[in-house]
Amino acid sequence: MDAKRKLSTQGDSLYEVLALPKTATSDEIKKTYRRLALKYHPDKNPNNPEAAEKFKEVNRAHSILSDATKRNIYDNYGSLGLYIAEQFGEENVNAYFVVTSTWCKDDVSDDERGGSPVTSQPSPKKGQNAPVYAMPAPPSNGMGESAALNQGDVKVYTTDLKQGA
Repeated sequence: MDAKRKLSTQGDSLYEVLALPKTATSDEIKKTYRRLALKYHPDKNPNNPEAAEKFKEVNRAHSILSDATKRNIYDNYGSLGLYIAEQFGEENVNAYFVVTSTWCKDDVSDDERGGSPVTSQPSPKKGQNAPVYAMPAPPSNGMGESAALNQGDVKVYTTDLKQGA
């Protein structure tokens, strides 16, 4: 399987590797796997590298299709779903596909939004000397930045702590 097809949601189906329909039961998968594993086992085909490669494909197909959770992910999302399960965990596959779907993405065009996305701070207009703030300037009511901090002029009382209680 080449790298381009490895992450696709289509391509060589694991069901095709085992020559089974998608509706196959776990017993049918097990029987077919045993038959194909014996046929392509490297010990039975010592000088045949294609048989060894086919044996690896059969093993991979069996390991995925015999696990109910992995089979469900594969049936719903293909091999890309299996890759996502390896990276983010099986329980997060559905969330990944919901978040990356077009349903979840912004559908507003640049014209409706008012131009291109903001990528830098705004600059002052020509002739203005006011600095550009990322946030609004703090209110200038005569207090400095540390006005809200306890400066020691206000006593702070705590309850008595009894030791050995």
